[in-house]
Amino acid sequence: MRENASSLKAVIGCCMAVFWSGAFSFGFPGVLAPVWQEMFHVGQAATGTVLFFMLASVGIFMFLVGRWQERYGTRTMIALGVVLTSISALVLAFAQSISIVYLWAFLAGISSCFVYIPSLTTVQLWYPAKRGLASGIVSMIFGLSAAIVSPFLSTWLASLGYFSMNIAVAALAMIVGLCGAYLALAPHKAAFEPEGPGKDELSRVQNQLLESWENSLAVGESLHTRSFWFLVVVWALQGAAGVAMVTLSVAYGLFIGLCPESAVLILTAFNLTNGAGRLVSGVSSDVLGRNRVMSTAFLAAGLAYFTLPFASSLVSCAFLAAVVGFAFGTLFAVSAPLVADCFGLKHFGAIFGLAFAAYGFMAGPLGPALSGHLLDMTSDNFQPVFLYLGSFCLLSSVCIRQVKVPAKAV
Repeated sequence: MRENASSLKAVIGCCMAVFWSGAFSFGFPGVLAPVWQEMFHVGQAATGTVLFFMLASVGIFMFLVGRWQERYGTRTMIALGVVLTSISALVLAFAQSISIVYLWAFLAGISSCFVYIPSLTTVQLWYPAKRGLASGIVSMIFGLSAAIVSPFLSTWLASLGYFSMNIAVAALAMIVGLCGAYLALAPHKAAFEPEGPGKDELSRVQNQLLESWENSLAVGESLHTRSFWFLVVVWALQGAAGVAMVTLSVAYGLFIGLCPESAVLILTAFNLTNGAGRLVSGVSSDVLGRNRVMSTAFLAAGLAYFTLPFASSLVSCAFLAAVVGFAFGTLFAVSAPLVADCFGLKHFGAIFGLAFAAYGFMAGPLGPALSGHLLDMTSDNFQPVFLYLGSFCLLSSVCIRQVKVPAKAV
């Protein structure tokens, strides 16, 4: 069947397209923060602000990309995002001040919008009955890429130098991403025309896709539902608690006396579960329910944050960071199919982009930026930082339970 081959190629292509964007989002700010502090003579507040600029651009462009993909197609958006990812690496290579790093972060955030939303849309269109699985695979690669890349960054810095490393990354991002964009073709009617055996199965998939499309809510209609606004709160609070670990993990490892090579393993543990856990939570949500899986993960992350101030070994810190990473990955992996369940697939990109905007505008100031300022003000006292981030997780665990399917959507 043409559907099987085309859908598999699309999933592979989307995974390739999001790989380097994910590495930039979740790996570079954490690993390179100490390097930027030394290069540009700035503190943790300044490097924490890097993620503010990255997330601010996400807040601005995620909704716009969701709209644009309806007009220009998902593959065009993905290809443009890949080019922007590569350009941002070139900007980082020539950075002479922390301000240029902020520009890199803003461009990297924009590029993530162009590859992430269209990729999620594409795979869910191919697999309307397994949205959690499909979006979980792409989201897994988006998060797992940082865990793969982060351990190598120190080695590349030592062997290639800061400038050459970023030039090499720019080339890799362009080659891998454009190959992925070529494969990431959204389904069309001909793709679902049966060829021999499997006609009934293809008809079932096509009907599910049509049903989700016809019962979709418009953007304006979704804004009048309680579910949408509870989802916005979750993206703001849980997003802040999750993304803060990107900059806090290595810093906390150094604070408790670990060497840089060991401290970075805490970030690696976070990114491993942030990435690989997305597939687990995505598949689980297809069986156990979206709200239940997300609420449980957020609760666990809150308890992990409350425990972190008492952790003093690499193993315990890495384990607790991994719990936070799993919850963060769950937010990304399960929110997408939850939005499709609640509001349909027709305007999925725009609606998900609006909810995601809360992450872009609020998660940065509430997470990395605020935590960085608190650490500078308290001479690296991590306890109040971990306490308020844990509280965000507990509130998110309660709020996500209130996100339900409106009467009109299926």
